[in-house]
Amino acid sequence: MSSFFSFLKRVYNAASPLTAAPLPDSKPIKFGILGAAAIAPDAIINPAKSHPEAVVYAVAARDIRRAEAYAKKYGIEKVYGGPNGYQELLDDPEIEAIYNPLPNGLHYEWTMKALLAGKHVLLEKPSSNTAEETRKMFELAESKGLVLLEAFHYRFHPAIQRAKAILDSGELGKIKSISTTFMLHAGFTSADDIRFKFDLGGGAMMDMGTYTLNCIRYLASANPVSVLSASAEIHAPSPLIDRRTTATLELSNDIIGTLTCDLAIPWRFIPPLPSISAKVECEGGTLEVYNYVMPTWYHSIMVTKRGGAKRVEKAYKYATKGTKGEDWWMTYRYQLEAFVDRLKGRTPQTWLDKEDAIANMEWIEKVYEKSGLGVRPKSEYVAP
Repeated sequence: MSSFFSFLKRVYNAASPLTAAPLPDSKPIKFGILGAAAIAPDAIINPAKSHPEAVVYAVAARDIRRAEAYAKKYGIEKVYGGPNGYQELLDDPEIEAIYNPLPNGLHYEWTMKALLAGKHVLLEKPSSNTAEETRKMFELAESKGLVLLEAFHYRFHPAIQRAKAILDSGELGKIKSISTTFMLHAGFTSADDIRFKFDLGGGAMMDMGTYTLNCIRYLASANPVSVLSASAEIHAPSPLIDRRTTATLELSNDIIGTLTCDLAIPWRFIPPLPSISAKVECEGGTLEVYNYVMPTWYHSIMVTKRGGAKRVEKAYKYATKGTKGEDWWMTYRYQLEAFVDRLKGRTPQTWLDKEDAIANMEWIEKVYEKSGLGVRPKSEYVAP
């Protein structure tokens, strides 16, 4: 019963965070959002409320009325709209950092433009449609002394870090295989969702598949060396869009990785349960993580040693004394903490670097090539 009340408390506090008072000796970083995106309230707006050094200051949308309604709903001070709205937001001297949740196919163009405007960027995953675009964005950020972060928010949460710490400790011996899933039932995405549009970089592997691949690489502390197999189930209206992808990868250190992602598992009689898990087979036992993507709601880390001994762990906040975090902090809130730390010249608790982002995109491309669907179209934008 206590765990149920703890769950309710976490949900309430995460959904309705208390607004933090600004720090007297640190000016809050003003963020601008490109697009009135549905993900932004969870990803940046709510997390910023409880962060004393962050404020969502502006939003831009192609439709000024939509931007105005969005700003009114979420208490955002500045609004930009119309055909030049995105660029006008980037040109605002008050804004220091940009959150870019635009469709995948627009990530490259508007991240490059944000960097050229001198803004730091928190960029939704996947970073772009191609590894070459990802490389160019990070090179530009480095040349201008700006921070660019691909928003794999789950990596900042104590749950996945605890799972990796168990594996790294050697308690279970050498890793033999890792299997990850991220699958949701039909109804989560509508038939005309942008995730199903090829020109915008759609497809299951470009959405949920980014997590499954990243999680394999993270837990293994290794990159793939080849794609052994990849198959896709097509989203009927488009022959190049995968509704579901399954792939088997060979990683360095003789590890086999298997991933499955699905944007819309078909119903039978009732909607199927989401599948968001990672299972690691080791020489000395197994480790299973349930709900590694959104662990604040609920998660479990099950360790089973060879011979049958089992234990279940949970990690809603860090065990290390002095490490910032609350049990109700969403993955996005932990991520914002790290991003602001980096902008303020502090050392973040954890970080994802350029090499991580490029490698993830390279192997997404290789999975698509192996499946026969081919890589997503590169942007037509040419940076000056």
